[in-house]
Amino acid sequence: MIAVAAIQSVGAGAAASVLDAPGRLPAAIEIAGALTLLSILPAILVSVTCFTRIVIVLSFVRRALALQELPPNQVVVGLALFLTLFVMWPVAVQVHTTSVAPYLEGKTSVKEAGVSAAEILQTFLLKHTRPADLALFTEAARIEAPPSPQALPIRVVIPAFLLSELKTAFQMGFVVFLPFLVIDLVVSAVLLAMGMFMLPPTMISTPLKVLLFVLVDGWNLVVRSLLTSVAAP
Repeated sequence: MIAVAAIQSVGAGAAASVLDAPGRLPAAIEIAGALTLLSILPAILVSVTCFTRIVIVLSFVRRALALQELPPNQVVVGLALFLTLFVMWPVAVQVHTTSVAPYLEGKTSVKEAGVSAAEILQTFLLKHTRPADLALFTEAARIEAPPSPQALPIRVVIPAFLLSELKTAFQMGFVVFLPFLVIDLVVSAVLLAMGMFMLPPTMISTPLKVLLFVLVDGWNLVVRSLLTSVAAP
């Protein structure tokens, strides 16, 4: 309702000129835009940040340890959220310096600020997107491949980035899972050789996996690997 009233007050014919003109928009439109941004914030968090990669890898760690509820979901999501904030902070600062601050000072139009912010975000997305995934969605969108990936539309870059993040997360999850799988196999073989068929292997392997994870400072290694993978070009 606020957005409709604001558009009516400005006038449909003058909407384009308002977006292109330097200076801030009317307060009603700014409030409507802020409310819209808050409503789609969860989708933005999952789609254009490294949150997906981090939360999947942390979930793999919990599953590899055979600890279904430890750490709790709230802790895993909270850690993933703050790690995402840590990683995305330089991008957010760059967007604020280049786009938001000039708009708030009335030096640029909202359209120019939006284009500038999209270019910064697209640079981050392309840095972590595989060329094969870009080619897949470029072909699916039926557009000609540009000479530079930076020229691709954002509607192609975002799904390609998500697909790349899923593959990277599962690759890292497999590397995390592998040593714990070896422990499960060794414990099962030992119990089988001792004839202890009625004893569940998880009763022996789970404490051993937790002990190994603590001794090697597993959380530090996992977080370090995540930060390194996101920082890598």
